[in-house]
Amino acid sequence: MRLTATPQILSTEEIARRGEAIYAEHLRGIVETQENLGKILVLDVETGDYEIDASGLAANDRLQARHPDGLLYGLRVGFDFVEGIGKSPVKLGVTF
Repeated sequence: MRLTATPQILSTEEIARRGEAIYAEHLRGIVETQENLGKILVLDVETGDYEIDASGLAANDRLQARHPDGLLYGLRVGFDFVEGIGKSPVKLGVTF
């Protein structure tokens, strides 16, 4: 599934906007499970393809192997952000 017709150069803000939209509209209901809570999801904002792993680096490496030129966006499943300095990620209202 390709979400855009041609490869584009996007700003980091646009990559984040697309990543959040794809997650909210297509992936949240699928991946927010007890098993995935707290894991890192990396997705290609052009194709919608994704990987989930406890290690963000492992998820990134697997996805990048399939999409070497992909525009990748990462997030922590069920939390408001991946990592923080001086503040821990806040668990969102995920119910199972």
